[in-house]
Amino acid sequence: MGLSATALSACSTTRQPVVQEPTIDPYYLRMYAPITTEPFPIAGVDLRQVDPKWWRQEVPYVTSERPGTIVVDTPARYLYLVMEGSRALRYGVGVGKEEALEFRGEAVIGRKAEWPRWTPTQSMIKREPDRYGPYAGGMPGGETNPLGARALYLYRNGGDTLFRLHGTTEPYTIGTNVSSGCIRLMNQDVIDLFGRVPVGARVTVISG
Repeated sequence: MGLSATALSACSTTRQPVVQEPTIDPYYLRMYAPITTEPFPIAGVDLRQVDPKWWRQEVPYVTSERPGTIVVDTPARYLYLVMEGSRALRYGVGVGKEEALEFRGEAVIGRKAEWPRWTPTQSMIKREPDRYGPYAGGMPGGETNPLGARALYLYRNGGDTLFRLHGTTEPYTIGTNVSSGCIRLMNQDVIDLFGRVPVGARVTVISG
């Protein structure tokens, strides 16, 4: 006796496989969790939007730079804090959209600021007046400030280079060319770096 059409249909039905998202190590979930102890709240990073290679981690790093030096490798989109024993703490960064706007060479951290005030440069205002003109007088620090939770200001020969290492309100842009020449880190990372390096720390910026 042959099977009915209904029975044949039931036999041929296959279930669609359930696709599970990769499990994220709780270590990194804690590292990039929301921060509620700051003057302004800092949202947790959705690590599904950020490639794991940009997450903060300790890595082998052979260099002639002394421990405590910051090395910014703009072509590779990494910032290294040199440690003892040929190791470094590596942070993913976002870099400038235009090579002409990039800083290169040696500098020092001339000052540090928590929840820094942001003022666009005259060249930025001239280049994009509609975007930057309204902020010519500066923007106070806060949740929407493009410098994020911290800024480290690079100086050379005692003067401000106008180049900063700073946080961002857009963590998903890490690893890309997005900023107006400065180096951006996820807020959780710039807070970590801010706490590790003093004013006067040496900085080397490698540019493509």
